Amino acid sequence: MSRLRLAQVAIGNLRDVSLEVADGEVVCLSGASGSGKSRLLRATADLEPHEGDVFIGQDEQGSMPGHAWRRRVMLVPADSQWWFDDVGAHFPSRARETVPECLGLGPDVMQWPVGRLSSGERQRLALWRALSMAPEALLLDEPTANLDDTMTRAVEDWLLEETRNRSLAVLWVAHDRSQIGRVARRHYRIHGSVLELADGSD
Repeated sequence: MSRLRLAQVAIGNLRDVSLEVADGEVVCLSGASGSGKSRLLRATADLEPHEGDVFIGQDEQGSMPGHAWRRRVMLVPADSQWWFDDVGAHFPSRARETVPECLGLGPDVMQWPVGRLSSGERQRLALWRALSMAPEALLLDEPTANLDDTMTRAVEDWLLEETRNRSLAVLWVAHDRSQIGRVARRHYRIHGSVLELADGSD
């Protein structure tokens, strides 16, 4: 079953993007800097005007308010936003009690001021924050860019397990070919104005 579907989406130079992501599937997107990867994620999250249609299940993006859509189709940008002083204020109560061990942070992190967090800690916690909201689809913009190799592998494994267990549809922007090989069921690459299926040599 296709959980997330893009039908002839156009934004910026990208034209006629049609793509389906099934329950429990990770699809990776790659392309040169400035090719439109992040803008495509933002369009999918209803954060930028675009042509074409986006669906979650049978529901079309335009059939509901943007904030309701983004609870179901959640974007985790490369640079996460934090608007309260304390970390815990950004999380529902149940998510403050148990932070996944693989993230390398104890429950006490919820009492920390946001300013204490490193870029890598922010990135890991932004992923946990998104999952704690119980979305149906995740849009991940280079979610391990600020992590070392060991933590990257731990976060990849955790995200893949959560994707399967929660039957999430995941669009994952990545540059690292080895990471794409580990996490993606399919890999699409942006060339000019076209999103194309990458072959096994890419």
